[in-house]
Amino acid sequence: MDQSTTLDIESLKITQEQFILASQSLHLQRPGCDAVYPVGLYGWRKRCLYFFLLLLLVTMIVNLALTVWIIKVMNFSVDGMGNLHLNQDGIRLEGISEFLLPLYVNEIQSRKESLLAFRSEKNVTLNARDERGQLTGQLTVGSEGAVFGNSVETPLIQARASEDLRLESPTRTLTMEAPRGVEASAAKGPLKVSSRKDLILESTEGEILLDASTVQLGSLPLGVYTASPGQAAHEQAVFEVCVCPSGKIYLSPAESSSTCQAMSSICLWS
Repeated sequence: MDQSTTLDIESLKITQEQFILASQSLHLQRPGCDAVYPVGLYGWRKRCLYFFLLLLLVTMIVNLALTVWIIKVMNFSVDGMGNLHLNQDGIRLEGISEFLLPLYVNEIQSRKESLLAFRSEKNVTLNARDERGQLTGQLTVGSEGAVFGNSVETPLIQARASEDLRLESPTRTLTMEAPRGVEASAAKGPLKVSSRKDLILESTEGEILLDASTVQLGSLPLGVYTASPGQAAHEQAVFEVCVCPSGKIYLSPAESSSTCQAMSSICLWS
């Protein structure tokens, strides 16, 4: 090996050593040049974070406790809550229930062999409306009894035991009609029918039957004029009941023959 080859190898080693030293010098840390930055929360930021986490935990616990308490008080279940139960047929209420707003339903029905009671501090009003929302019928139960807005269809109207039954229309006409007859009876008490103006008993195809041991018609007018009606009524003990063609009833003194006159002043002015 000649001298030029030896010099090339020496120069190559020197170049490799310089490269290694240069590379190592790049990885050396220079003191005082690199800044140290801490990672995380310290001081008041850390305390605020822990405080908010604790507050969130307390809020969750309180909400959970209130939810459990409401479920227990309202008696929630898979079928409903409290006295309210949901089923396929509708809603079933057991016991006493209170409604603060109007209730709209298609049907209200009690259980078998049970009573259905509606209670209110003032009155109970039931309204019936048509498809357009117009009022077609109304029932109001208050301190003056039951008030019906329109006609009522029922097979029986009966009062409770030892209580009076009263049908009254203060400002309008009270009409009772049925295609096969109307029966008004009082089993253990008097039956009183009074009117401020006219009382009309009409039967289109049958008869009007007053079946009683005693039938009293009070305050009937006298059909025969006398100078002193009081004296005539005192002296006359027996009267004859007469009926005008219009149906008006009046009294006439009873004689050996009928004293009823179709042209009586009572019938003329009736």
